[in-house]
Amino acid sequence: MDLKINAVQTKKEIKQFIDFPHALYANDPHYVPELFIAQKEMHDRKKYPFYEYGDLQCFLAYKGDQIVGRIAAIKNPRYNEYHNSNVGFFGFFDFENDITIAKALLDKAKDWLKSEGYERIIGPTNFTTNETAGFLVDGYNEPAKIMMTYNKPYYIDIVQKLGLTKEMDLFAYMIPTQSVSDKSIKLSKLLEERLAKNGIKIRNISPKNFKAEVEKLKKVYNAAWEKNWGFVPFTDNEFKHIAEGLKLMVDEDFAYMAEHNGEPVGFSISIPDVNEITINFKKGRLLPFNIFKLLLNKRKPKCVRIMATGVVDGYRKKGIEAIFFAKNILEARKRNLKGGEASWILENNVDMVQAAEKLNGKKYKTYRLYQMPM
Repeated sequence: MDLKINAVQTKKEIKQFIDFPHALYANDPHYVPELFIAQKEMHDRKKYPFYEYGDLQCFLAYKGDQIVGRIAAIKNPRYNEYHNSNVGFFGFFDFENDITIAKALLDKAKDWLKSEGYERIIGPTNFTTNETAGFLVDGYNEPAKIMMTYNKPYYIDIVQKLGLTKEMDLFAYMIPTQSVSDKSIKLSKLLEERLAKNGIKIRNISPKNFKAEVEKLKKVYNAAWEKNWGFVPFTDNEFKHIAEGLKLMVDEDFAYMAEHNGEPVGFSISIPDVNEITINFKKGRLLPFNIFKLLLNKRKPKCVRIMATGVVDGYRKKGIEAIFFAKNILEARKRNLKGGEASWILENNVDMVQAAEKLNGKKYKTYRLYQMPM
């Protein structure tokens, strides 16, 4: 049967693009469906902030009338301006276990990006490096945590046969509540006392003053992450959008700010792993009843994801990161949680890797971004 690759153009095709993974992973016990309402918003050019500067073209692969794969070719001019590069991106890359399907999709994305003048391709990013990114390359034995990716092992064999090579690895560390290093926790208390004497205090982020807190978070984020691989500063609208989404999930007992004489110098935010709840939401739909299941049970997951921890230059290696981790663990113990996943951590972020390992954290999942010349 002939293979066709068609550009996504209609609302119906966007819905099919979003829903394709549900059929692909129908019998996979570790697959967590993305929430349809969130995915639909990502493809709404009037609502999603990415489209204020970027663009993409989605494609679907067909055999007859059957959808067998999908991909998005992504233009991110802010990335190229910031890194003085000329790369395009691919994302939302899912396909049946057939190299001809994957090749046809990747070629289509590359052709679209080449026509826009790009010389290299990196991915997967959905849409940017500030969102979900990377193929899972090890750690397939359990579901992904919230806002982390999942794919079948055959993806890796196929994309490597197609000539994609490693660009960067992203690590996920599981820090178990019970086996965490008590020595590190005790040291963190001494560190916190020492920092306080020097005017550096660590407090919980206040949801009551959320608008003001968001401005402080943005200031730290753009300063603390600026030298990281793949970093691109959020636009004001992007940061506002992601903050509004997280506001519904953030628990102030798992959200911390470090300040020096009142000025923000670091923060850490962990969120409940609501994937433990949404894994059973058919096709990621919230309506009519799943939305109530989510709201009523959002404090019940047994794990959190430590999703963002950063300290600005000049305040690193003073113990702030270790204190953030320790506070997460102590709160998790109080609630009898299994532990927390610190993710993702760049493979070359030695400070964060060491901080996780000193707490007896185990690197249990690796995600990889790939690249290739056009």
